[in-house]
Amino acid sequence: MSAVEQYARAHLVTDSSEGHRAVPVMLHYDAEADPHAVRIGLPGSPHRVLARQLLEQGLRAPVTSGDVQVWPCGRVQTVLEFHDRDGVTVVQFDASALIRFLRRTYAAATPVTH
Repeated sequence: MSAVEQYARAHLVTDSSEGHRAVPVMLHYDAEADPHAVRIGLPGSPHRVLARQLLEQGLRAPVTSGDVQVWPCGRVQTVLEFHDRDGVTVVQFDASALIRFLRRTYAAATPVTH
């Protein structure tokens, strides 16, 4: 198995009166298509692609690569910030969901030997 899909719940951070809005998010990894990238599907927007290593590093310390920033928020949250021509999208995850997803991606990318 080289593909991993995991649904997660995240909070879309906005400056509206709603503040944080819970949204379903699809986390996707396909080792055959690109063993170094993960895709994040947010409702109503195209999938965002970022380096798997960036996501992992962002769990421990702030990191930036191109138009993506990832940083820990407190002890149990992780924030992803995506910049594009339409503006900025900020999404806050429980770090445990991202850790579980990353573990599954590494298991999927490891070849099985007999």
